[in-house]
Amino acid sequence: MTFLDLVPDLRARMPALRGRLLPNEPLAPLTWFRVGGPAQVLFMPEDETDLAYLLAELAADIPVAVVGLGSNLIVRDGGVPGVVVRLGRGFGKVKVEARERVRAGAAVPDVKVARAAADAGIAGLAFLRGIPGAIGGALRMNGGAYGRETKDALIEARGLDRQGRLHVFANADLHYAYRHCGAPDDIIFTEALFAGQLGDPAAIAAEMDKITESREATQPIKSRTGGSTFKNPSGQKKAWQLIEAAGCRGLAIGAAQVSEMHCNFLINRGGASAADIETLGETVRARVLENSGIALEWEIKRIGVA
Repeated sequence: MTFLDLVPDLRARMPALRGRLLPNEPLAPLTWFRVGGPAQVLFMPEDETDLAYLLAELAADIPVAVVGLGSNLIVRDGGVPGVVVRLGRGFGKVKVEARERVRAGAAVPDVKVARAAADAGIAGLAFLRGIPGAIGGALRMNGGAYGRETKDALIEARGLDRQGRLHVFANADLHYAYRHCGAPDDIIFTEALFAGQLGDPAAIAAEMDKITESREATQPIKSRTGGSTFKNPSGQKKAWQLIEAAGCRGLAIGAAQVSEMHCNFLINRGGASAADIETLGETVRARVLENSGIALEWEIKRIGVA
């Protein structure tokens, strides 16, 4: 699909905008699945002030979506109407502060925050090594791995609403639960402040190495995938166990397949469409529901039009 080019009008209405505006920009290269259509407009703001300016001046009827590193995302084949925001260098700084705190922009990869903390002898953030993606995504979905979640280390987060107004959220303001953030849907997170505790750098590094080894041994991280597909339901069994019990390990639709290594991961074997991957996910959900009576809930975010 090719969308109407909104860029000339946006530039005319926002002459002070400093970030890049790209019309009908392909999004597939920005996602781990490598599928999906274009953004009507892809905007890469220079910094928080630049992003606030666009949001304040953008017509209310133009939708806004956000993509990060694309690790937990399906962009549908028809693309994404409106403006897609992708945070870059202006949101990519990590700073170690006093009292075992780490401040990180929303575009910083989770693993980079874990490494910065480890280098500074700050324990309690190694779990971020096991979360694919960037800090913005971890904030939005309360990302977690290996026994800890974002909420366990977060002090506060900064974000902009759809009108470009700045909000600073304390941890409690976000009403975190398992893979859930209670912040308004229109908030675009820009920065986070985490806290850990003093630790031994060698012990922290060893913990991170163990997480790395575990991921490589149990997850198809070298494939075109999107991380864990479904949330673990409440109860004794995890999503992958329900999927396996329903006979879905290795199930394929076109070039989309349920991973043989870890069946809560979908993979693109090469040439899959977004529709193939999403249809496969829905087929898995239907079979699990029929087999166990449990309705799996998507963890992967899906945006755009078919």
